[in-house]
Parts: sequence; C-alpha cells; structure tokens
Amino acid sequence: MSYSTALAESLNQNCACMGTDISAVRQQLDWQLSQEGLAHPLTEIHAHLISGLPVFVAHEHERQMRAVIGAVERVTALPAYREEVLANSPVIARSAPPARGVFFGFDFHIAADGPKLIEINSNAGGAFVNLEMLRSQQACCAPVAGHLSVTPSPELLENSIVEMFREEWRRARGARSLATVAIVDDDPRGQYLYPEFLLARNLFEKHGIRAIIADARELEIRRDSLRHEGAPIDLVYNRSTDFYLSDVAHAALLEAHARDVAVVTPHPHAHALYSSKRNLVYLSDRASLRGFGATESDVEILIGAVPRTLLVVEPLQPWWDERKQWFFKPTHGFGSRGTYRGDKITRRAFGEVVRGNYIAQRISPASERRHAASGDPAGLKFDVRSYAYAGRQQMLGARLYQGQTTNFRTAGGGFAPVYLVDEAGLHPIASDCRTRCDPAPS
Repeated sequence: MSYSTALAESLNQNCACMGTDISAVRQQLDWQLSQEGLAHPLTEIHAHLISGLPVFVAHEHERQMRAVIGAVERVTALPAYREEVLANSPVIARSAPPARGVFFGFDFHIAADGPKLIEINSNAGGAFVNLEMLRSQQACCAPVAGHLSVTPSPELLENSIVEMFREEWRRARGARSLATVAIVDDDPRGQYLYPEFLLARNLFEKHGIRAIIADARELEIRRDSLRHEGAPIDLVYNRSTDFYLSDVAHAALLEAHARDVAVVTPHPHAHALYSSKRNLVYLSDRASLRGFGATESDVEILIGAVPRTLLVVEPLQPWWDERKQWFFKPTHGFGSRGTYRGDKITRRAFGEVVRGNYIAQRISPASERRHAASGDPAGLKFDVRSYAYAGRQQMLGARLYQGQTTNFRTAGGGFAPVYLVDEAGLHPIASDCRTRCDPAPS
C-alpha cells in the first residue's frame, strides 16, 4: 500500500473534520424552494441529502478511476461490442444520435487493491448538489485550508458543465445558439432531487440559456418542434428513469427524440451502450473483451476493476447455495430498487430474482468512513461517483449511507465532498484541528 492510499484510509477511519458548511448549503436550497412556493425547509423534506463529512481518496486511486473510465469509453466504441449490446436492446436504442449523453456516473467502491466499478449510470444525479457543496467548503484546520486552495474552483466546474450541454447542442445542431433547455422528469416537484433541478435551472440562466422544469406529460409536438406551454424547446436534459421512453406518458419525448425535433440528452442509445447492467457481464469477462477487440491494456484495467458479473440463469440452486458471494441486481433497474445483497436476501426476495431479468455481481464491500461524532461506532459506508463526459472525468462526489445500498435516509449521510490525498499528504495535525484527527499512518 502506498503512502497516499494508507493516508487516505487512515483519514477515512480517524479524521473528524467537517468539510461542508451544511447550514450555508441548506439556506441556499431553502431559498430556492421558497421561490417555488415550497415552504417546507430542506431539513424536513430532504434531511439527509447532504453530509458535512468529507471522504478522502488517494490520487493514485483517482488516476485509476480515470483509467477505468477511459477503458470503458474505448471498449464501448468497438463495433463488435456495439453489435452485441445493441442486439439485446430495444429498437429505439439502436440508432446513435449525435449527442453523446450528459452526466455519466461511474460508481466505485475503494478496495485495498484499488477502485472497483460497481455500475455505470447514464442519468447520474447529484452533480449540481455537489457543485453547490463545493461553494460551501470550510477549512477546520490549516492543512485542510491548504488543500482547499488547490481544489478545482466552482467557477471552473460550472463552466465545464454548461459547456458540456452546449457541446451536445453543437454536435446535433452546429453553430446555432442554444436558447432553451427543459429539465424533464415525471412530477419533478415530487422527485427527491427536485432541489437539484432548481440549481440546474439557475445555472443555465446564469449563463444566458433559458431553462424550465417540466413534467414529461406537459410536453407536446407542434409545428415540428417540442413545446412546453406553447414555447419551443431546443434541448431536453432528460432526468426520467424510463430509459427507453416506453411509458405512454413519454410519448412526446419519444417522438421528439425519434424525429430529432429536439436534442434529448441523455438518451436511450447511451443507456444501452453504457448503463444496462447486463453490460457488466461483458466488461468483467476477459474472453468477451478480447473477442470484441479490446487492447490487452484495457482488458487488464477492466478485469482488475469490474467485479465478476454473470447473468442469473438456470440451474438456480447453485445461486442460492452461493448467494453470500453475490449482489443481485435487475438488468434494467436504477438506483437501489430491486437489488439484494446475497447474504441478506430472503427466500421470497430470491423468488423475485428467479422470476426477473437479473445479474449477479461478485460482492465488493463498500468503503467505510468512520466518525465518532456520528454516535455510530460502525461508521458509514460510502461510494465514490465520478461524473464523466466523453470519457473524461469532470468531478468527484461521494455518497455516505448505512444499509445495503445508498438511500439518503442515514443520519450524517448524503452527498459528501471528496478530498484527494497525494504523496505530499493532506496531513492535519491534532493541535491544528478543532477535533482530533491526527491520521498519519505509521
């Protein structure tokens, strides 16, 4: 174990520093909600959306995450991979629109031998919340202050986010200016991440792009354009988890995408290539990767990072007998819905796995973040989400939780900032800190 990885692990186990000024973030989000006529404060309706506790990641592991993202990007571009994956995808996903798809989320657990890619999301939430949290970082000791001074600035990140959407527009429409973005979901106000939609709208408008938040049912096609309350929409930031737009409520969105009367991002093609959990079967199998034509370098990167994943097929008794080794996930699921950790699964739940279209992923335990002030000696689990576009990492965020999966129901949990640790060390000294964290590894 290198010095930086040992230091990051020690910090995660021992450091009680608080990284985010939670009250400042909550005040900002409460103000956003009040402007929409929602009187309930964030602490009531989103009590565990954000955490003040930072997560520490070694630069070495961050570089490995970048390498995994690059390898995935290269493999998904291989014709043989695309042919195999798209043959098992709905028809709407088989044609490739010019837009790439915004906010891919690569979710990692940090293991002793490096980051493990648990899943890829083509519709990853939390980026705007993480950006807002970055504006409210506070140093509890001098070494942390030094670290924060070299953290990528919020301004740099927000510009990169807006430029990503403009690049999606340019790829589809050329030199025309992007005028209107619709942030679309089902019942947006009822979504847990509705505060993020408000942050996204404000960011677009800050950069001169008109933005609206719309229910997918409110969209219509008129005069060969996608419209909301009569106004035309250039680009849809699609937050729906109906990845293939098969629900009748998404008829206008489906038609807009199929006829290219609006740029829809992310889109069905992106989900099919990257995010169907069935793809993890290929990305964790050496023979499949070589058969697709992946380079040996990319094969080794992915085999080392993607836990072995298999389709759950007959015979079923061996799956039950060996269930403690596996995490069961629906191939087209999202979030943590319908997922079961094998050592916790009941016979009844296993029946759902048998009846459904499931993959089994070798369990890679979640990383841990301990914090005595939380009152729980067991600490919190965390994963690290790398937001990426076009195969390049944009920003990192973490999610702290307890239980089998991320849930935003844990006291002290929620989205958390990620601090990177290099060989020079982020090394708070006990005398400099408000709370003892003295994390130097022996």
